[in-house]
Amino acid sequence: MILLREFTQNDTERLVAILNNDSVTQFLSTKIPFPYTKEDALWWINEGSKSDLIKAISFNGILVGCIGINRGEFEYQRSGEIGYWLSKEYWRQGITSVAITQMLEYVFSNTDIVRVFASVFSGNNPSMQLLIKSGFKQEAVLQNAIFKNGQFYNNHIFVKLR
Repeated sequence: MILLREFTQNDTERLVAILNNDSVTQFLSTKIPFPYTKEDALWWINEGSKSDLIKAISFNGILVGCIGINRGEFEYQRSGEIGYWLSKEYWRQGITSVAITQMLEYVFSNTDIVRVFASVFSGNNPSMQLLIKSGFKQEAVLQNAIFKNGQFYNNHIFVKLR
């Protein structure tokens, strides 16, 4: 069973283990520290994840990932950027697809957000395919817009409207 829930203290060790896997963090923002420590996990549990639009992804009672929507500010307040990550051992099982569907249903039913977009690194084809499967459309490709670990990536923008 796939459930979106709040993060808890019991998630600390799983967060550290998952977010120290290069395969998981390769296409994530450098806002996520590396190496990822217990202190980082505790900050995330107690402070960083305290938005109603950030949820832990639980599969059969085990923390397997995270999904969230960051609402824009000022004139962008009716838009939100979706982001997600999943523990590598749970990839390609449909878990993130279900989590995206659940999150979008919640956001489009309970907030005034009308536009959800995703920014995807070039090379992250599985995420692009997942977004298309979830009803997103590719809106733009921003050339060399991302610079991480000494390398440029194109930023593929996907969008879904309410």
